[in-house]
Amino acid sequence: MHTESEVRSHDHQQSSVAPKLQDIGQTIRLTGWLTLWVQLALVIVCGLALLFAATGRDFAQQQTSGLGIGIFWGVGGILALLFSVYWNYHYTRLAKHLLNPNPTLHPSKADTVRAIRLGIMIGLVGILISILGAGATVGVLVAKSVSQPPGVAITDPYRIIRAMDVFVAVANINGIFAHFIGTVASLWLLEKVHQH
Repeated sequence: MHTESEVRSHDHQQSSVAPKLQDIGQTIRLTGWLTLWVQLALVIVCGLALLFAATGRDFAQQQTSGLGIGIFWGVGGILALLFSVYWNYHYTRLAKHLLNPNPTLHPSKADTVRAIRLGIMIGLVGILISILGAGATVGVLVAKSVSQPPGVAITDPYRIIRAMDVFVAVANINGIFAHFIGTVASLWLLEKVHQH
């Protein structure tokens, strides 16, 4: 429990930070935490979808050729997404330094902009990786659906679209969405920093 003097001291420290700096610091902190939790939830969704696809491939007698590349890019997208989650945590630490009453601990505007631009680059690279995975997976699914003769029983098991094939596409599409959220959040933060 805080004493009244500690609370007053904390309020005084917060008020000693310039209002504009306090505003941008709180914006960066809130955006960092929100984006971190949303992306972390989507990492779990992507990871589970790829896990189902990979374990399904291990148990299948006939594996779908071509889906391995979709899984590869999906794993790459998840790794980039994990780095993006870490970078969102970095935003919260950056905000903590901006809100510190000691002005010598404040990062410069150039350092803040550089950190946010790196967040944008991480998001764009993640989007590209996930698009490559989704494109490869959708290409395999389209090839399988086109090769199925209409109204005839399928005798070749390689032509059947299975649920595990779709899980790879789900993982990559969710990866695109997660990276898009991170990129939009970073672009919004960049705009806010430039306004101050």
